[in-house]
Amino acid sequence: MTGPATATSESLEVELVRAARAVTELPRDATVLLTCHVGPDGDALGSMLAFGLALRRLGFADVRASFPEPFDVPDAFSFLPGLDLLVAPAEAPPRPALAVSFDAASPTRLAGLTDALGRAPTWIVLDHHASNVGFGSVRILDPDAAATAVLAVGLIDRLGVDVDRDIATCLYVGLATDTGSFKFDATTPEVLRLASRLVEAGARPAEVARRVFDTRPFAAIRLLGDVLDRAELDPAAAGGRGLVSAYATRAELEHHGQSAQVLESFMDVIRTAAEADVACLLKPVAEGEWSVSLRSRGGTDVSAVAVALGGGGHRLAAGFTGAGDVADVLASVRAELDRS
Repeated sequence: MTGPATATSESLEVELVRAARAVTELPRDATVLLTCHVGPDGDALGSMLAFGLALRRLGFADVRASFPEPFDVPDAFSFLPGLDLLVAPAEAPPRPALAVSFDAASPTRLAGLTDALGRAPTWIVLDHHASNVGFGSVRILDPDAAATAVLAVGLIDRLGVDVDRDIATCLYVGLATDTGSFKFDATTPEVLRLASRLVEAGARPAEVARRVFDTRPFAAIRLLGDVLDRAELDPAAAGGRGLVSAYATRAELEHHGQSAQVLESFMDVIRTAAEADVACLLKPVAEGEWSVSLRSRGGTDVSAVAVALGGGGHRLAAGFTGAGDVADVLASVRAELDRS
C-alpha cells in the first residue's frame, strides 16, 4: 500500500479507462464483489448499488455487494433499487475475480472484507476523501468530487451503460446526501448539471427528500430531544471559533427502541449553532467506543483533526473512532482543534 495520489484530470481519466478495461475484459460469469464503508451513508450505498445495477445491465450474473457489520441498511435507504444485490459480509465471495470499493478512505473502513478484496486480481477504489491513504490496484480518487457518486457515474458512462431510473435514483441519493441537499460548498454548477441529468433519467427529488431527509420515527424525535438537552457550547474551543458538542448513550437508544443509525441525521440540527464553527457528535458503538462525527462551517479543517485521531474525511466533514468516556473523547477533539 502506498500513499494517496493527487488527482488531476489526466490521471483520473487514465484510471477510469483502466477500470473500464478491467470490467469489460471479464467474462460475464465472473464473480464481482462490491463493498462500501462500515455504517454506509447515502453516497456509499447509492454509489455501490448504482454500479452493481450497471454491471447487471452489462450481463454480469454474479454481482454481490456488502459492507462490514453491523450489516443493517438504514431505514432511510430502504427504498433504493438494487438492495437484492446485498449479502452479509460472511457471505461475500472470498476470491472474487474483480473487487470494487466505494467511499472508503482506508482499508480499515472496510473491516473484515479487506481480505477478500485483497485476493482479487483487480481492486478498483472509488473515493473522494482527501485523506485517502492509497490502496487498491486501480484508484479513481478525486478529493474535489462532491460525492463518490460523481466518480461512479463517470465509470458507468465509460462502460457505455445508459443511466436508467433505478441507477439514477441511487446516484441522486449519493449526490444529495453528500451535498447536504445541495446546501454545501460542494454544490457546483457541475453538480447541479449532474443532478438535472439524473432527474431527467427518472430520479424523483421530492421522494428522495421525503424518505432520506424528512422522515423519522416519533421515538427518534424524542431521542433527539434528549441529545439536544445535553448539548454543550464551548466558545473558546478551536482558537475561539467555538465548538458545539453532543452525544447519545446506548441506554437511550434502547429506551427509545432506536438503532444508532438514526443519530446520523442529528448532526444536521447540532451544527446549526450560530456560535460554533465546529460541531461534534458522539454516537455509541460499544462500551467505551464512539463513532465521532465532525462538521465545520468553514473556518476549521476538521479532516486534519480526524486524521490526527485515526480517522479521515473532508475539510468540512470528517470523523473517527474514539475510545474512553465522553469527556476523554471531547478532550482529544479540543486538543487537536487548538493545534489546527
